[in-house]
Amino acid sequence: MKGVILAGGLGRRLHPLTKITNKHLLPIYDEPMIYYPIKSLVEAGIDDIMIVCGGNHAGEFLRLLGNGREFGLKHLNYAYQEHEGGIAEALGLCEHFADKDKVIVFLGDNIIGSSLKNIVEKFAKQSDGARILLKEVDDPTDYGVAKFNESKDVIQIIEKPEMPPSNYAVVGIYMYDSNVFDIIRTLNPSARGELEITDVNNAYLKENKLKYSILEGFWADAGASVEAYYQTVHIVRKFKIDKN
Repeated sequence: MKGVILAGGLGRRLHPLTKITNKHLLPIYDEPMIYYPIKSLVEAGIDDIMIVCGGNHAGEFLRLLGNGREFGLKHLNYAYQEHEGGIAEALGLCEHFADKDKVIVFLGDNIIGSSLKNIVEKFAKQSDGARILLKEVDDPTDYGVAKFNESKDVIQIIEKPEMPPSNYAVVGIYMYDSNVFDIIRTLNPSARGELEITDVNNAYLKENKLKYSILEGFWADAGASVEAYYQTVHIVRKFKIDKN
């Protein structure tokens, strides 16, 4: 199973903090933001990882991370996203790297406070399809939101709904079989000109091949806004202090 961390984009929502660097290189308490998804994947048993970066500061990832020795990795792979084409487009750059294997996709500005190991093991046992992670939040209007039927099956994912059908937001961690790249090739850009990951997830839903897990512990989207960034710093600081 392969790991993909998406760390492109221009970080406009964190401007001016991102004026001279990529947002994924900003500090979250005592470590760069990009360290957290790498460590989460490695802890879950994923040791073959590609980082998709972009913008004017892509070379800084290589200088910071090298071949991943600090994380116990023998090698780190890199891909470059030339423009902001969306999460699904960035994932599409990793098809050769995935080499028909399953992939765990982790948005580089998402930070979690629990292990993914059990969820990754569940996904490994799936014969095919996809698995998403859900987290109950107070205000899900900024995220993809799960709509359930009476049996608690997800029947639709609605992107940034004004009237959310539930409080369960889709976390920026996605698990796909190799068919994801065929699905990406069928997508059309959304109104904002991007290939949307919600469209990928709904494509799996139509085939009845999407499962979900509820994420335990905290989840923070550090790149959502400057306020969210600083809230994440405080959450992570408290988590690390309490853990020690």
